[in-house]
Amino acid sequence: MIEIRLHGRGGQGTVTAAELIAEAAHLDGKFSQAFPSFGIERRGAPVEAYARISDKPITLHSKIYKPDYLIIQDPTLVNMDEVRQGISKETFIVINTEKSPAAFRKIFEKNTIQTIPATQIALAILGKPIINTILLGAFAGVCGLLDPKSLTTAITARFKKEVAEKNLKAMNTAYCHCNQNSEYCFSAEKCEVAVDGGQNFSVTC
Repeated sequence: MIEIRLHGRGGQGTVTAAELIAEAAHLDGKFSQAFPSFGIERRGAPVEAYARISDKPITLHSKIYKPDYLIIQDPTLVNMDEVRQGISKETFIVINTEKSPAAFRKIFEKNTIQTIPATQIALAILGKPIINTILLGAFAGVCGLLDPKSLTTAITARFKKEVAEKNLKAMNTAYCHCNQNSEYCFSAEKCEVAVDGGQNFSVTC
């Protein structure tokens, strides 16, 4: 069983992201679940959500204390104890930031880290800093657990047509940046993310 913990702030779509992971996994023929941390989601307040993916029925319904994957939607959260809780050197971490993974090495010393300028991509494509589908694309690109076509189906079913189309382009941009050799990316509608000297990102649509 694979366990994914997501950290964001109220209004960033953290819970929706967890639900889309579970929906895409279900479309891939897996067993899955998604749920938020208990409590009221206030705009700007820290929010946790969880997703599990398994080849077998899932009977566990607790919070995720030792995640295999950690998705951080807001980089200002990285120093919080709740974010770092339970991670091991095997935990793969995806962070929304324009910084390189090296910038987080003091906090996550032994982890593999994938950074993605999700906010910058969102502003370029969506015109607003809504980043959840972009981080899903990055997650799918690095983990190989979700078929991007299943994510496409889940996003299309969740949003209205115009909103879905923009979110799909944003998701594809992140997925293909993190998995450039995927055949899916040869035909996917996307923008290009360039990295200058391993430090500075730019998005071209």
